[in-house]
Amino acid sequence: MKNVTVSLDEGTYRRARMRAAEAGRSLSALVRDFLQTLGSGETDFERLHKQEKALRERITGFSASPLLLRDELHERRP
Repeated sequence: MKNVTVSLDEGTYRRARMRAAEAGRSLSALVRDFLQTLGSGETDFERLHKQEKALRERITGFSASPLLLRDELHERRP
C-alpha cells in the first residue's frame, strides 16, 4: 500500500474531518474510499467504446454499395 500526502486549506481540512467523524470513519479512510471509487470507474474511452458497440449492434440491414470506379464516381449525368 502506498502513502499519499495531500495539502488542504484549513477550512477544507476541518470540514472533511467533521464529515469523516459524522460517518464514524477516519479522514484517511474517507479519502482512500473516494480515490478507490474514482480509480475504479470506467474511462471516457471505455464508455464511448461501449456506446459505439451498442449502436453498431442496433444498426441492421445496412449494406454499403459496391465499390465504384473513379470514372463512375465522377460521371456527369445530363
